[in-house]
Amino acid sequence: MKIAKILIAAAALAIGTGAAQAEIKKVRIGTEGAYPPFNSVDTTGKLIGFDIDIANALCEKMKVECTFVAQDWDGIIPALLAKKYDAIVASMSITDERKEKVDFTIPYYLTPGNFMAPKDTKITEITPEALKGKVVGAQSSTTSATYLEDKYKGTEAKLYPTQDEANADLAAGRLDAVLVDKFVGYEWLEKTDAGKCCKFVGPDLKDVNPQGTGIAVRKEDTELREMLNKAIKEIQADGTYQKINAKYFPFPIN
Repeated sequence: MKIAKILIAAAALAIGTGAAQAEIKKVRIGTEGAYPPFNSVDTTGKLIGFDIDIANALCEKMKVECTFVAQDWDGIIPALLAKKYDAIVASMSITDERKEKVDFTIPYYLTPGNFMAPKDTKITEITPEALKGKVVGAQSSTTSATYLEDKYKGTEAKLYPTQDEANADLAAGRLDAVLVDKFVGYEWLEKTDAGKCCKFVGPDLKDVNPQGTGIAVRKEDTELREMLNKAIKEIQADGTYQKINAKYFPFPIN
């Protein structure tokens, strides 16, 4: 009798597991829509960018239907936990603090930090001593903001809701420098008229984002995380990732 009960329980568990797996047919993707070239909104209101292309490629590999939800950066993790969407594909750096709230996939790209400053800047070094007393901007709730506040306590840190706002104040002369993810800074400096005002100063800061950039999911959604991990490896292996990379950057970012 006990054996029969065990077999029935095991069968029920197997059926339940199969049903759970079958449920992942649709995935809602949260992204910011204000972080070009990774995610932004075009003139028609459509979300575009590297993150969007990567997410679509992953959804194709996973054979699921994906929809996108735009969300302000400061509320992007709370909205995931509130089940407004199922995963965040928004150039989110993996950090120990964020891992207390959500789980991450393996990294899908790596990016150092860099300082940007006006082309006529007197800044030649980027040590905390050299930037003491300077007004330096960053996007709030990012690794750049955390790094700036932790490592550059002698500067006046100004934090902005979006990267575009920080860039605009730099171009307007209201900031001495901005700390930014290198690839986002590259897009602004090289591909916009406003960015012609400015340049990178100092070397790459690889310790700004040491764990890379990943996709965030709720801690209980282990199956979705593993599906995404598998799909990331597949698009890297079959050349899909490289094609998307080349569309946005003349150098590899992974």
